[in-house]
Amino acid sequence: MEAPSVEAERRSGAARRRGRSRIIRRVMRRLVAILVVLALLPLGLTLLYRVPWVHPVSTLMIGDLVTLSGYQRQWTPLDQLGTPIVHAVMMSEDGQFCSHSGIDLGELKAAIDEALSGERARGASTIPMQTVKNLFLWPSRSFLRKGVEAPLALYLDAVMPKRRIMEIYLNIAEWGPGIYGAEAAAQFYFGRPAKDLSPRQAALLAAALPNPFLRNPLNPDAGARRVVGVIEVRARRAGAYDDCLE
Repeated sequence: MEAPSVEAERRSGAARRRGRSRIIRRVMRRLVAILVVLALLPLGLTLLYRVPWVHPVSTLMIGDLVTLSGYQRQWTPLDQLGTPIVHAVMMSEDGQFCSHSGIDLGELKAAIDEALSGERARGASTIPMQTVKNLFLWPSRSFLRKGVEAPLALYLDAVMPKRRIMEIYLNIAEWGPGIYGAEAAAQFYFGRPAKDLSPRQAALLAAALPNPFLRNPLNPDAGARRVVGVIEVRARRAGAYDDCLE
């Protein structure tokens, strides 16, 4: 009389295991589908962001909206931002912007060599790399983020004109808590439109970009003032390097 009961129990256990296995496979398929969508989303959005009247927002801006912090951003076309801020940011952040394909291999190699030798690694992020980071990725530094950032930067540079990349970057870069874009930064710090910034004011804003929470354009320390001076000198020569922005 007990054999049928044992057999029934065995069958019931096997059925439960098959049920759990089906649930796990279903969950895994959904996770894979979600990951595929997340991976493809930046590729599709990049094509959408080529359209001039589309005004992208950064992940930090989305975060400010989610937390109800709000932000200041006045989208401004590149030709209305003025030459001083465009040249200052380009020569401060990515002097080879017009000549590389999304990644500055020379700077990247130097940064890797310094890291391997135990020195403090220099920044090797190009403007395309910073743009995809701001648009699609998270702000904290990690090898994982860099590993995702690099191919996205190559893709961005391949499918989007340099002029549009610069326009997007200058409209989503963070210049302080809740302050995004060169126009909002110019208004906030200097009380004037970006197109009316002096070369010195543009250099002060550009020098603050690596860390706007520590570098105040209105109160630069001695180190920041030296950086500002270098940016001003480089910006005066930027006309020889900005052909991709014409």
